[in-house]
This record gives sequence, C-alpha cells and structure tokens, in this order.
Amino acid sequence: MGVVEAWRADRVGSALRGENPTVLARLPEAFAVIGDVQWLPGYCVLLTDDPSATRFSDLPRDRRLRYLDSVDHLAIAVETACVEADSGFRRVNIEILGSADPFLHTHVWPRYEWEPEQFRSKPVWCYPPERWRESATVLGSRHDPLRKAFTRLLTVTD
Repeated sequence: MGVVEAWRADRVGSALRGENPTVLARLPEAFAVIGDVQWLPGYCVLLTDDPSATRFSDLPRDRRLRYLDSVDHLAIAVETACVEADSGFRRVNIEILGSADPFLHTHVWPRYEWEPEQFRSKPVWCYPPERWRESATVLGSRHDPLRKAFTRLLTVTD
C-alpha cells in the first residue's frame, strides 16, 4: 500500500500522527479536513480524534458536546469561506451518517444555487455515484485558496 492509500485507509490514525494531508485544523475532539472531492466546492469532514469512537454515542456527554462545538466551528468556517468564494452559495448541510466509514465523522456540505435543479433541494447522496470519482473535482492545488480560507477561519480564537 502506497503513502496515499495508507492515510486513506486510516484517516483518524493518520490525522493523529500528522500524516493526513487533508487536515485543516485540530479542533476539540476532532480534526477538520477538506473533502477528497470538491464537486461542491468547500466540502469538509470533521473526523473524531478517538479511533475507538464508531458512533456519536461512543463519546461521553462532555466529549459529545465538545465534538458538536467543533461541528459548529467547521460549519461556520465553510459557510464564511464559501460566501466569500462563490455568490451562488445557499447554505450548509450537516450530516452524521456513519453508514460507510467505521469511525465517527460529520459531513459539512456547502450547497449552491447553480446546482442542477433535480439535486439542489435533495441530499447530496442523490447525486450520481460517478461524482465521487471525477478527476476534474478531485482535491488538488486548485483548491488551495479554499484550504487557506478554512485554515484561517478555523484558527481564529473566540
């Protein structure tokens, strides 16, 4: 397994070791990361910092509240950066699903007016599966301005 595949296979562990290249910032109980695909520019994920947490309920209440505070922090950063970057920004959708990956994580999806009408008001999971594999939207250097904006917004202290 190559270096790229290694961090993907253990996203939480690689974040804890400082080897996950998608990490934007360390937050309470979590890591803010930019999504591997950016067909909705600004897509981010909050990863638990506890590799044993597979569900939200695995965290004790005080840690759940800190995790949710980090969700809030990331969602506001995504909204702020996306408003600055794209006049078609509409809102942020937040989802804790846990169906595919075996660790606690939260999706933060920016949504846009320019999305195709048949998907605009539906969950992103209604988009065709090919969207997750399009080379044109894979995370790359063209997303550096968004990365920088997120990092700037996530490192601001209250």
